[in-house]
Amino acid sequence: MKISEYKEFAIKKSHERCKKLNLTHDQVYSNKIFNRDKLQKKFAENRELIITANPFIKKLCDFVKGSNFFTLLTDGEGCILNAIGDEDILSEAFRMKMIPGAFMNEESIGTNAMSMVLVEEKPIQISGDDHYIKAYHKWTCSAAPIKDIYGNIVGVINLTGYIESVHLHTLGMVVSASNAIEEMLKMKKNNDMINFTNKHIQGMFDSIKTGIITSNIDGQITTLNKQAIKMFGYKESVMKNMNIFDIIYNFDEIKIGLFKGKEFKNNNVYINSKNNKLKLNLTAYSFYNSSEDAVEIIFIFQEKKLDLGIEDRLINGKAIYTFDKIIGKSDNFSRIIDYAKKISNSKSTILIMGESGTGKELFAQSIHNNSIRMDEKFIAVNCGAIPRELIESELFGYKEGAFTGAKRGGYPGKFQMANGGTIFLDEIGEMPLDMQTKILRVIEDGVINKLGSTKPDIVNVRIIAATNKDLKKEVEEGNFRKDLYYRLNVLPIYIPPLRERKEDIPKLVDHFMEKISNKLNKKHVKISKDQMENFINYSWPGNVRELENIVELIINTEMVPDNLFNTTDRYSKNNVVNIKEESLRLEDVERQHIIKVLTKYEGNITRAASALGIGRNTLYCKLDKYNIRKLGSCFKRA
Repeated sequence: MKISEYKEFAIKKSHERCKKLNLTHDQVYSNKIFNRDKLQKKFAENRELIITANPFIKKLCDFVKGSNFFTLLTDGEGCILNAIGDEDILSEAFRMKMIPGAFMNEESIGTNAMSMVLVEEKPIQISGDDHYIKAYHKWTCSAAPIKDIYGNIVGVINLTGYIESVHLHTLGMVVSASNAIEEMLKMKKNNDMINFTNKHIQGMFDSIKTGIITSNIDGQITTLNKQAIKMFGYKESVMKNMNIFDIIYNFDEIKIGLFKGKEFKNNNVYINSKNNKLKLNLTAYSFYNSSEDAVEIIFIFQEKKLDLGIEDRLINGKAIYTFDKIIGKSDNFSRIIDYAKKISNSKSTILIMGESGTGKELFAQSIHNNSIRMDEKFIAVNCGAIPRELIESELFGYKEGAFTGAKRGGYPGKFQMANGGTIFLDEIGEMPLDMQTKILRVIEDGVINKLGSTKPDIVNVRIIAATNKDLKKEVEEGNFRKDLYYRLNVLPIYIPPLRERKEDIPKLVDHFMEKISNKLNKKHVKISKDQMENFINYSWPGNVRELENIVELIINTEMVPDNLFNTTDRYSKNNVVNIKEESLRLEDVERQHIIKVLTKYEGNITRAASALGIGRNTLYCKLDKYNIRKLGSCFKRA
């Protein structure tokens, strides 16, 4: 049977089933639309699918932006989980209640592309009166299944436009997106299923701060990743002609154990890089390569941590910073620190205000570590970083069995994780209005309600909130609850911008020069008196975060570029011609450009991604790839 004949036959059978279900051609709305509570459970149940599919759906919409299309993502039962697209056609769809929570399966809304995919388990394009209900006759819908590693449909991706605007290639785009989502889901599933050693290796390859090299039994390098090339400073072609003996000092002592099949671990191994002598952490072990019928050795290099205790504390939900680590001795700034110390033990809620990059989380951690709660958990939450669909389950948790796919034992949520300690609600101004009501209840009553539970849980949590927005203005504009604002603003702290404490700038420059030089294994760059004057006189729109970024730029380029504080000229030809060859790679240029754009938009991820012409998730990946999130505290995720 030809494809066209099969499609015609499948649609005919679907229409017959619709008649038996007593569906009418005049129906407009789905027969099954979940309320908010049930929808929240759906979101939590399909968390992995939503997060994985989001960047691909966004990319698909970007391809057809401005042509009156919208994209839907459903779960394996046909429940809409996400809907994005051009405003006019999406508004029209919403008026027909094609909204998150509405079911697009055959039983609920008749023949359509999504229902056909669920039945036939194949991609399909449905146009005009192929749809069972008349309301959809003006549209063409292209849909494809998203399957798990076992071949089960876990979701459907659908692209809809007016019938005159859609072509056959539209379905091909949808199929490509579904295939990409499937591959990502399979990759994540496989990572959970492979044994510990393979997971360790894969994790190392994906880790930004890890260099990986393999060699044969004689030490001849066979493969290496990009981080190893960057770490050692040699060109890839040069390294592939090197022997591991050329890189690792005293390798003769290491290889004896490896040849016996023993794993080698050492935190103080000296490495011969192109520019200097490095001290790195090394893990090495031998393995049998069945495809080559040979024994190979894998070497995993990691930069040494300046403070291993910091890493441990982060993993265990402990605050890192204390007031003695806050750099600044200006009179006003010193008074703010003294005030923050005095209110550290208060049970009242604290609201920290200040521009992006001023160090709001640094103050929050210091307050926690100066209080009687210092030995308890410090849980930081960026309210603008959690997808709206998942924010309730992330903050308040869910019970075991609350929905299909819920973790065994349930999920406690951030508030319960912080019980007895402190929760830091960063970017509180990004909190959705409906969630603001629930936050208010926690402040007033000290209770939370998990998804799937009718019994409230009592929590003893000290709340510190932070924002770079004018919350009073947000209240006036209806974006923030007035009652929550007053409950948060009991003990206000305003952190001044860097331009208002210029006398602290030289100390900050010295501090970051020392810290970043040690981290990158590079020499300090001397800053002249005149250059320091330029630092002091600059307005610093990105504040301390921008200052740290610029110091890192100087250390990487090993010079102070002319017109450093002119964002137009900073990256001009005259300022980069003297940069060393190893700093002219495309990745380095992209990294510095991202830093420049983030600084320009004061760390606002949404605005920066828009200016760069990429999606937010793509930008998040690049922040991880280039380790930009770690500069300063953390770029605002909004």
